[in-house]
Amino acid sequence: MVSFAESAEGRQAPGRSRRAPRGLAPTLPAFVLVLVFFVLPVLALLTRSVTEPTFGLQNYADLLGSSTYLKIFFNTFFVSALVTAISLVIGFPVAWALAIMPKRHANIVFAIVLLSMWTNLLARTYAWMVLLQRTGVINKTLMGMGIIDQPLVMVNNLVGVTIGMTYIMLPFIIIPLYGVIRKIDPAILQAAALCGATKTQSLFRILLPLAAPGMLSGALMVFVMSLGYFVTPSLLGGTANMMLAELIAQFVQSLVNWGMGGAAALVLLVVTLSLYALQLKLFGVAGQEKH
Repeated sequence: MVSFAESAEGRQAPGRSRRAPRGLAPTLPAFVLVLVFFVLPVLALLTRSVTEPTFGLQNYADLLGSSTYLKIFFNTFFVSALVTAISLVIGFPVAWALAIMPKRHANIVFAIVLLSMWTNLLARTYAWMVLLQRTGVINKTLMGMGIIDQPLVMVNNLVGVTIGMTYIMLPFIIIPLYGVIRKIDPAILQAAALCGATKTQSLFRILLPLAAPGMLSGALMVFVMSLGYFVTPSLLGGTANMMLAELIAQFVQSLVNWGMGGAAALVLLVVTLSLYALQLKLFGVAGQEKH
């Protein structure tokens, strides 16, 4: 009489003889999905940039040869760099505090950060429009404290765009920094203190170099996302302070000029890929593993 274990082993034997799928076969559906819904539409748009209205690079010449369009490029890169820098300055202390505070308190603060990221983008932008108005809470508070005599103009300019985008981008730099900082062994900082290092020396010579991979990845993410942001600059900046994403939308939706829209999109894509390639070259996988 065959035992239960032997019969189970006999039933499992054919399964073990089956070969696991190898090569790219398991990932083929994902590749097809990316190709159809991402790669092909982008290629179609970029193709129209050199074929409409005529074949050639006239769209790129018009885009890069106009002072109006160059101003939009300047606004885009300037605001993106400024938002990235401010996010780093604010996000690093928050990430450090999350890493060193008790776990229960850290979970509460981390939940608040995630909640702000999960809240509807349009609702957050409209909230900042209300706060930054001449009769908004911020101006009334500053005037009530006697800091200013006249309301500050913080809407329909790059100031409002920078404030709104910084608030939205903060979680995207806090989370990578928190993940890197919490892996740093506290004994390293204690050893530095025992060797006579001041807090400033420990910060600039130990903590910041060890946290550099997280800072770089977070900064790159924020900068690239800021380059292509549309909703917040459109609502808080207005047409007088247009950024590149708004220009592309205007070309495609209002002017129905797919050639110029594709040219602007290609410039944005090239800049994004160049920054990513630079990050891989300077702080590649091997460089991150060292830290």
